[in-house]
Amino acid sequence: MSRRRRNAESGPAATNAAVFGEVLRHFREAAGLTQEELSNKIPCDRSQVARVEAGTRIPQDTFAKQCDELLGTGGVLLRLWGRIDWYPEVQHPDWFERRAEMDAKAVALREYQEQVMPGLLQTSDYAHALFSRRGTDSDEVESRVRARLSRQPRFLVEGGPLYVAVLDESCLRNAVGSLETMRAQCAHLLSVGQRPNIRIQVAPAELFRLVRPLSSVSLIELADERWVYSESLDRGHFNNDPAAYVRHSQTYDVLRADALSARESAALISDVMEGYEQHGQARTQHGDLDQEQLQRRKRRQLHRGGAHLDEEQLQRRQRRQLHRSSPRYPRRRPRA
Repeated sequence: MSRRRRNAESGPAATNAAVFGEVLRHFREAAGLTQEELSNKIPCDRSQVARVEAGTRIPQDTFAKQCDELLGTGGVLLRLWGRIDWYPEVQHPDWFERRAEMDAKAVALREYQEQVMPGLLQTSDYAHALFSRRGTDSDEVESRVRARLSRQPRFLVEGGPLYVAVLDESCLRNAVGSLETMRAQCAHLLSVGQRPNIRIQVAPAELFRLVRPLSSVSLIELADERWVYSESLDRGHFNNDPAAYVRHSQTYDVLRADALSARESAALISDVMEGYEQHGQARTQHGDLDQEQLQRRKRRQLHRGGAHLDEEQLQRRQRRQLHRSSPRYPRRRPRA
């Protein structure tokens, strides 16, 4: 693993993640909320609030903004978030280091992505869930997530480079992590897509006429160079042949023209996000209904068998009834 340091553009870091966490905890406790109550209002996992307060999880600007609104801080957390250099030192895999350096200098970046969200658009929870799939230890996962998120601030600040992302619909449908993780990821797409330098478009699966690239691809424009970048398993492929760049650029421009517009894409993303939210609510209601039905069944059995039966006796009776209702198979008798 190679090591890379990113200096804050505005000078030394004004504070650190631990201080941000303590300020968040102060305002949360002043509002009389527990970590779980705040996480339910955002919404997010309680562990995310706990880790941000402990200084072990890097929040996004949308998280700081939501906390400001919920806790009535007057925008203190978002201003503090903007003054912090969250990534004074990160580690990228050796094979990806060159791409990370290009992101730090790019004047424009256009990407087509399928299956999973582009790294520049991933939320912290989405990235955690993605890296956790690989079975790496928690420290390695945290390191990889920090490195991935460190590439984002340059594109999210005011006046950042042009960033255009065309997402295959599979990026929205391919579930990573929990329902809440996917819902928050969709909300993040809608938020960053409103920035003047960022455009997010979706290539719907139902449009068969779309001419899509054969795999995910990035068109990187530097001050004096043009690069085509793609990936295979744990390996990056770079091509600065002008003819190749022109060919891929034309394919990309035609795809953008035929895909949904940014506004139409936002509507589709909103529908997908609402679907994740409704699915989560339905699952919760279904679980509550199952519990209610189980309790009613127990009460009926108590009435039928007599109120004198306690819970343990009822369970024994249920096991006997299950045994009686199970299919019986004839035993083989020895021949004479």
